[in-house]
Amino acid sequence: MANIFQANKKKQSLGQVVNVKIERLDLNGCGVSRLKNKPVFIDQTLPNESVTIKIIEQKNKYSRAKVIEIIEASENRVEPECRHYRLCGGCDLQHLSFSEHLVFKQNKVSDLFERNDIQNLPWQNSMVSEPWHYRRKARIGVQYDKQGQVTLGFRQKATNQLTAIKNCPVLDEQISSIFTPLKKVISELSISRSVGHIEVTVTNQITIVIRQLKKLNKADIFHWISAAEINHWQLFIDDGEKVMPLTDIKPLTYTLLNKLELTFAPQDFIQINHQINLEMVQQSLAWLSLTETDVVLDLFCGLGNFSLSLAQQVKQVVGIEGIQTMVDRATINANNNQITNCQFYQADLNANWLSKNWASINFDKVLLDPARAGALEAVEQLVTLSIPTILYVSCDPTSLARDAQCLTKHGYKIEKIGLIDMFSQTKHVETMVLFSR
Repeated sequence: MANIFQANKKKQSLGQVVNVKIERLDLNGCGVSRLKNKPVFIDQTLPNESVTIKIIEQKNKYSRAKVIEIIEASENRVEPECRHYRLCGGCDLQHLSFSEHLVFKQNKVSDLFERNDIQNLPWQNSMVSEPWHYRRKARIGVQYDKQGQVTLGFRQKATNQLTAIKNCPVLDEQISSIFTPLKKVISELSISRSVGHIEVTVTNQITIVIRQLKKLNKADIFHWISAAEINHWQLFIDDGEKVMPLTDIKPLTYTLLNKLELTFAPQDFIQINHQINLEMVQQSLAWLSLTETDVVLDLFCGLGNFSLSLAQQVKQVVGIEGIQTMVDRATINANNNQITNCQFYQADLNANWLSKNWASINFDKVLLDPARAGALEAVEQLVTLSIPTILYVSCDPTSLARDAQCLTKHGYKIEKIGLIDMFSQTKHVETMVLFSR
């Protein structure tokens, strides 16, 4: 009987409508209140707001709710720029004034560092760009209903359903309204339900990669090529095994400092905010205080985004990457830019690499730019080399704080730390940290 009573009590609280006061934002930018001494998470609310909410999820240790009405709004609340914001899961902070984005993100990083016993961080100025139309690369989802009608857009918050997008104000202006012409082509294809998703990139041209689940026939190829001519796209087809051009293709490139030009393939990773990438590379050169006698190790080097700029100012750069195709691409980029003091090698940096020949070089400085999982295995090996200076560029503050704890426990001190607002309007934050031994 006790179990039945508890179940009924839990069921009855779902749908409950109450007034609450928002106390703070969590690490995901979600408002937090308390109801019957249990935290309640409410999206798109801000600290000190009084709101009417409806409970939509009940767990033993927390609840989730949605806003019914904002009774008393925060002075930091602004009207979202995007008409899809309340449904689309792509952005988290459009209702918060832009100046407060950086406050939230810096507090988030500081909180995570404190949890790892690191306090009093030496914060530097944040790196910011235009808060809108900054994103040069995106994956657009494609879904079909029972009647075969197509929806293009991004996932809704906490679901697998897509929000039908007409215009996205964080995308580069050249592609912010690309959804309508793409939907028109897909709706005209004779082979229904054939497109899985679409990747769009803007550099020196607009490049579209179509994830095609079924083989295209001549009529459908004609539709895509016609659309490409009208809209000035270049097209690739991804059949799950290889990526092949569908139209005449110009090489995909982007520029860096000192007229460096990097070539990449449509499936390669590149930084999505071009302006921030330029500033990020420039700041890394400045923070490392490079000299012409320095020998620098670049871990997780990708296609040479940092390596080539480093090589222009030092004696030697050794770049390490886990994926051989990216190592090949970095080597090509070095050759194309007449850089001869930069060598690239493939290695799994999450495995033991200290026995590699390149690891025996006497490095003066290290730059590492890992994926979101961080670089704990690499850091645990780095500390044994006693390299004087380490610059860590992070795209996830949780793994960064963990790895920073490892470095500080092995005698490294944080000299500088700064936010990199690569993903404006979202909860995501990148961070640059300079360590010295």
